Amino acid sequence: MATLAAIVDEGSFEAAADVLGISPSAVSQRVKALEHEAGRVLLHRTIPVTATQAGEVVVQAAKRMSLLQAETDAKLRSRLSRVPLDVAVNADSLATWFQPVLGDVAKMGNASLRLRVEDESLTLALLRRGDVMGAVTRESTPVSGCTVSRLGSMRYVSVAAPQLVENGIDFARMPVLRGSPADGYQDQVARRHLARGQRVERGESLIPTSQAFIEALVVGLGWGLLPLVQARPLIDENRLLVIDEEPVDVSLYWQRWRLESDLLQELTDVVLRAGTALDS
Repeated sequence: MATLAAIVDEGSFEAAADVLGISPSAVSQRVKALEHEAGRVLLHRTIPVTATQAGEVVVQAAKRMSLLQAETDAKLRSRLSRVPLDVAVNADSLATWFQPVLGDVAKMGNASLRLRVEDESLTLALLRRGDVMGAVTRESTPVSGCTVSRLGSMRYVSVAAPQLVENGIDFARMPVLRGSPADGYQDQVARRHLARGQRVERGESLIPTSQAFIEALVVGLGWGLLPLVQARPLIDENRLLVIDEEPVDVSLYWQRWRLESDLLQELTDVVLRAGTALDS
């Protein structure tokens, strides 16, 4: 199971062999034995290698066992062991309300944090595959084997630099910024201002990091949606203008493995505590 997880993490049999310190043929033999025992194919032999639906179940179980093993080792040895906590979080959350989690995890002493930054509509896929043990997501329905808690709502406002709209606000032609390919909130806003069948002629820029996204807004590369907590000071300084009076509220949830783990429960506690800032 650990070998299967290593293959999925590294993307190939050869890379997993390097990580595990064994030969590629030994990796292949282990997978064949596991597939024979499971009675089904567990891996797509593609580039990179990915888990089948059955393989995802095994990988998730392997990651859970790894966490328990690391915690047990730390307790038996009575020392500070850096137990990795893999978490998926969207960029806007990481840049705002999630930041206190970093300090709280540092105070835990015996944990390390490995963040996967992804759009909140996609983080659940990482949890489902077993790549992470907890995820900030907009999905309220729990993944199989997981629990879910509501964090709160993140409010976004539509903004643009003054120079971008000096000749008027035209959602059909103004260039737009996206934080990820899955970011569709800008389209929801634009549709409110477009006539049915109206042709859209605009450029789109993909800016995946929070700070660079803000800079792109300020210099007028395009308009976009920004968390209100980040937008407010820039609006007050007239560096950005609100171009749609109706905000977009995105409900966020914390999903985590349903596993009896002290560290995972501590992590959940600090994430939920940080999440109280969302509705304030």
